[in-house]
Amino acid sequence: MAEKKINLTLNVWRQQAGQEGAFETYQAENIDTNASFLEMLDVVNENLTCAGKEPIAFEHDCREGICGSCGALVAGKTHGSHDRSTLCQLHMRSFEDGDELTIEPFRADAFPVIKDLIVDRSALDQIVSSGGYVSVKTGSAPEASTIPIEKNFADAAMDAAACIGCGACVAACPNGSAMLFTSAKVSQFALLPQGAPERASRVKEMVETMDRLGFGNCSNEYECAVACPKGIDVKHIARLNREFIASRTRKKK
Repeated sequence: MAEKKINLTLNVWRQQAGQEGAFETYQAENIDTNASFLEMLDVVNENLTCAGKEPIAFEHDCREGICGSCGALVAGKTHGSHDRSTLCQLHMRSFEDGDELTIEPFRADAFPVIKDLIVDRSALDQIVSSGGYVSVKTGSAPEASTIPIEKNFADAAMDAAACIGCGACVAACPNGSAMLFTSAKVSQFALLPQGAPERASRVKEMVETMDRLGFGNCSNEYECAVACPKGIDVKHIARLNREFIASRTRKKK
């Protein structure tokens, strides 16, 4: 069976850090439909390099939907689709021959553009860092049954831990909120007994850091959950709010 090839017109955002950006148009020709979106950009960049032009800057690492480093808006959608897929796992068979695509970086006040499609997502790392550490005794691993955990709590904690920090939730939110991301990181530990010692201080510090870094407020649009490639549930936002209120109550006592 012959491989299917398609041709695309790409309107790509080009920008240097601290400067104004603009869209530039490129042709992606003879693209294998089995290729990933990033592989398509590789082909375009190879042609640009051969022509003596500067290639398009975009971020990537594992290309397996695990690391969360790749991310851009394709046709106005985070990661190019809303079917729980990262950009590196989006394949060209999702498009038709002759399609015209607009490709731009994630848009959020807390995500300044570094270059072209690459944004600075270190604000998410600062939120996580502000949560501190989990106090546990080091040494050999304890028996699995040492700390019994109800299955529903363990499952919910694992679901929250699936967040890869790609920032799609922030880019999809009309307010640029990081509530889904932050709530996933809070729930990951709040649901488990190992996270109990720093439970109050963790949520307080993370929320305060999130606000300080310029992320917007949550207005229950739920665009974040739709855009999330790992399907993080908005119920974690409700848990974050409860944890934050409880932390302030404990502080007053």
